[in-house]
This record gives sequence, C-alpha cells and structure tokens, in this order.
Amino acid sequence: MSAFSGRVLGMYGTSERLLRLLSLLQARRDWPGRDLAERLEVDVRTIRRDVERLRALGYPVHATPGVAGGYRLGSGAALPPLLLDDDEAVAVAVGLRTAANGTVSGIEETSVRALAKLEQVLPTRLRGRVRAMDAALVRMPGGAPAIDAELLTVVAAACRDHERLRFTYGTRDGVVGERDVEPLSLVHTGWRWYLVAYDRDRADWRTFRLDRIDGLPVPGFRFTPREPPAADLAAYVSERISAAPYPHQVTLRVSTSAAELAARIPPSAGAVEPVDAATCRLRTGANDLTAIPCYLAQWDYDFVVEEAPPGLVERLARIAGRFTRAVAES
Repeated sequence: MSAFSGRVLGMYGTSERLLRLLSLLQARRDWPGRDLAERLEVDVRTIRRDVERLRALGYPVHATPGVAGGYRLGSGAALPPLLLDDDEAVAVAVGLRTAANGTVSGIEETSVRALAKLEQVLPTRLRGRVRAMDAALVRMPGGAPAIDAELLTVVAAACRDHERLRFTYGTRDGVVGERDVEPLSLVHTGWRWYLVAYDRDRADWRTFRLDRIDGLPVPGFRFTPREPPAADLAAYVSERISAAPYPHQVTLRVSTSAAELAARIPPSAGAVEPVDAATCRLRTGANDLTAIPCYLAQWDYDFVVEEAPPGLVERLARIAGRFTRAVAES
C-alpha cells in the first residue's frame, strides 16, 4: 500500500479490514457479498457499510442487488491507489523493465515513467529483489514483429469480457479476409503473440498471430464461452504452430531418443515421433530455406535427411564442405 492511501484511509478512521476488502476487490472482477464476508470473517451488513466507506473515498464499487448479488470495483475518473503485496510489486516492476526494452511497441516511454514512480516507493528489500532479477536477465535483440499495445489491450479485454471480435487478417499464404471470432485467450510463446479463438464462419477453433491482424479489431456482442479446445492452451498453440504448413518442410531421422530431442527443442519447432529407443523422427520446416542449415548446425546429434525441399541437400553439402576445408586449413 502506498503512503498516500494509508494517510487518506486513516483520516476516515478505517481499519485494516477495509484495506483487505479493497485488496480483494482489486484482485478479482466479481465478488459475491457472502464470499467477501467469509474472507473477512464479518457479516454481510458489515461488508455493505465498508463498501459505503470505500465509495466515500472515491472508489467506484458497483453493487448487484438480490440473493446472488455481489460487488465489483469499477473504473472511475482517476486511478485509485493500488494495493500490491511484495510478490505482485516485484512482478510489476520486472514487467515494466521488460516492456521498457521494447517487448510491446508504443509503450516503452510510458513504461519507463511508470517504473520510475514504482521504484520511488518500493521498500529497500524489494528494490534489491528487482535489481537482482534484472541483472540476471540477458536480453538478445529479437527479430519478432512488435505488437501495438492498443491492439494487445483490445484483444485482452475482449477475451476477459467474452465479446466477439471482427478484424482483417492475413494468412501465411498472403490471403487477406475478414474474421468474426469468439476470443478465448492470448498466448505468448516468448517470440510471438497468438490469439486462440472460435472462428464463427469456419465453425472451428483457430490460432491467429496478432502481428497479422490489420488495424484494431472491432468488439461486438457478448457470447457464452464454449468449451476450450484443450486444457493446456500453451501446448495447444505449440502443436498448431508446429503442424502449420511451412513453405519449406523437411523430415529428419535423428540419432537420439524422442524424449531427449523433445526436451531440447520447443514444441513449436516441429513434431517429434519415436522410431526406436535410440532414434526418432523430426518433421519441421521454415519460411526461409537458408534458415534450416543454421538451425540444424546447433545440434549435437547426427541426423539423416529423409525428405527435403529442392535445393536443401545441395545447400547442406556445400556448407559441410566449407566447414571441412576451414578445419583442414587451420
């Protein structure tokens, strides 16, 4: 809690319970009154009185009447002080540092300003944790397309509020068309952002790369969420990415077990299947033919090319000869 919020609440004679109530309202979108009462070990009437105190302090707490009624902390004219525990404060600080380095386009300067404000009020013990984590991170320049912060916000809000989205989308093959979807969740692979959504026109689940969305999606009517296509959406996206038809596809027989190779490469790199206890098969691909030799050169395993696009075997042979000559002449 910031010193400001502590002084203001103290002026009104509020208790530690009121601070805990505010923290709960900030942590979840909707709270039944009975759940809040149980959490704070008070009766429902006390919750109603505490909500009125929060409203008097300027917090827009909305109430739904009835037996199944509850409370929701809405948006107001100004951002109220946030109550963060130690782990949350460290997570926010590290996230802002990462954003300041350009993870999402358009918010670098804003992230720096927000980070300066947060670090000014962080206790000394937490500053040390943030700096230790930041010092341990080594950031490599990335080639992944930057995502506009407003696009990310619009899609995330639609996922949260169960609102349909319409947007213009370009496929891998360059086909551009309108999509009408029911968004489920955003997934970040560490390289790109993906949206898992139910495509209403195709009557099936689809995975969309956010950098291929043209402009801002338009939110529409609310919908009842469907059963997700998988329990683990990260694994689902990885599988869809690896199964996507790359322009250049290659099949390799690798001299290691399927379990060992699967542990060394990300699921999005390709599909691994066992051949025997000491051999497996990898089906992978790339958008650029020149990228495949570079990728394979990082391995510590022998492999045999079973299927390859035209020109790949010859390219591998030229590179192998170049390295052999380099070693012989050294």
